[in-house]
Amino acid sequence: MPLTVAIVGRPNVGKSTLFNRLAGKRLAIVDDTPGVTRDRSFAESNLLGLHLRVIDTAGFEEGPVESLPSRMTGQTIAAIGEADVCLFVVDARAGVTAGDEIIANALRKSGKPVVVAANKSEGLRAHAGANEAFALGFGEPIALSAEHALGLEELRDALAVFAPEDAFFRDDDDDDEEGEGEEGVLRPLRLAIVGRPNVGKSSLLNRMLGEERSLTGPEAGITRDAVLAEWRYEGREILLHDTAGMRRKARIEEKLEKLSVQSTLHAVRFADCVVVVMDANDALEKQDLTIADLISREGRAIVFGVNKWDTIKDRGAAMKELRERVDRLLPQVTGTPIVPLSALTGEGMERLMPAVMEAERVWNKRVPTAALNRFLEDALSRHPPPAIHGRRVRIRYMTQAKARPPTFALFGNQLQALPESYLRYLTNAMRNAFGLPGTPIRLSLRSNKNPYAD
Repeated sequence: MPLTVAIVGRPNVGKSTLFNRLAGKRLAIVDDTPGVTRDRSFAESNLLGLHLRVIDTAGFEEGPVESLPSRMTGQTIAAIGEADVCLFVVDARAGVTAGDEIIANALRKSGKPVVVAANKSEGLRAHAGANEAFALGFGEPIALSAEHALGLEELRDALAVFAPEDAFFRDDDDDDEEGEGEEGVLRPLRLAIVGRPNVGKSSLLNRMLGEERSLTGPEAGITRDAVLAEWRYEGREILLHDTAGMRRKARIEEKLEKLSVQSTLHAVRFADCVVVVMDANDALEKQDLTIADLISREGRAIVFGVNKWDTIKDRGAAMKELRERVDRLLPQVTGTPIVPLSALTGEGMERLMPAVMEAERVWNKRVPTAALNRFLEDALSRHPPPAIHGRRVRIRYMTQAKARPPTFALFGNQLQALPESYLRYLTNAMRNAFGLPGTPIRLSLRSNKNPYAD
C-alpha cells in the first residue's frame, strides 16, 4: 500500500520538476511560465525503497468563483483530500512569501500531516530562504534540489514517518512481481482520448470516471499535460489518458502548446486504443482526419466518439453521412466504430466501452497461416498482380508476423514494385475475409534475393 503524497505550493516553485524526479520520468510539462500545471497528475514512485503515490497539483491561485484559477485551486484541494501527507514546496531562493503563508493556513485547516521542502537549495544564497521556512510552523524544512536530485534521502526519511509498514519495498518484491505476468492475466488497457481543442475530451473522461478528474470549461486548451487516471470496466483495468487538444501545426506558436502536443503524441504512442473525440456539429473536418491518420500510422486501434450528439436533430441522416465520410476519407481504417454520445448528458455512453473492447480485440487478432494462404490463393485468382517491366510479380505465400496491430508478411519476387492500389486491394480483402474492421493493417513485403544480381 503506497503512501499518497500531494505536492503543493505556489506556482513556479518546482512542483512538477520534483514530481518528474520522484516518478523517474518526464510526465509533467516543466516550464518557467507560472501556472503551467492545471490538472492533478498521479505517478507511482520508488523513493529509495519507499513506495509512493505522488500527486502533482496546480498552485493556489485566487480568482472569481467558477473562473479557471478557482477551478485549478479546486483540483489542488481535491488532491489534498486524497493525500496521506502533503509535501509543501517553497522556493528557497525567494524565501517565504505571502502566497506561502496563505497555502500554509489552508494546509493547517486540512488537518493533514505536512512536510516542508525548500526547493532550489543548490546554491549558497538559498540557505537563508530555506531557514525562513521554519517560520511556517511545520517543523524543520528539507533542503533539496529537484533539478539536481539533492536532498532526496532526507526527503525519504521525513516521509517514511507517515508511511504504513507495507509501503516499504522488500528485497524479495522483485521475485513477487515476476509472478504477476502469469498467462491468462490481462494487462491494463491503455486508452487515450484525443481530438481538437474544446470538443469535450475532459468532459468525456469525467463522465467515464464519475468524478471531476479533469478541468473542464468553455475555454479552449484548458488541458496541458496528459492526465492519467486508473479505472475499471467490467473487471478490466483501464489506464485513461486525457490529452491536450491538437490544433493544426501552422497555428501552434507558443512553446507551452508545443509541449502539450508532444505530451499528447507520447500518450498516443503508448496507448492500445485511442478514442478520437469529434464535435457532432463539425465532425471530420481536416484536423480530425489528420489526427486519425496519425493514429493509424502509429498502429493504434481507433474508435470515433462523436460528442454533443444531443444537439443533433436529424440523427439518422447525420449518422449515415458520418459512416460514409469515414469510409471514404479514411480508407486506411475502413469500418472504424462510430459512437454518437453526449458527455454532458451521458447519452450513448453505454455504447462507448463495448466499442473500445471490440476494437482492442480486433487489434489483437491472429489469423492462422493456412487460412491466410487459402485467402491469398483466392485473392490472386480473382485479381492477379500487374506485370512490372514485362515480368510478372509472384506472391508465393503469406503469414502473420505479429498482432497489435495485425501485421502480415508477404513473400515473393519483385514485391517492392507492387503498386499502392494492389496493396489496398489485399488489405481491404483481408478486412472482409477475417473480420478486421477499423484496425490499421500493415503489410511487410519480403522479396526473394536474386542470386545473379551481382
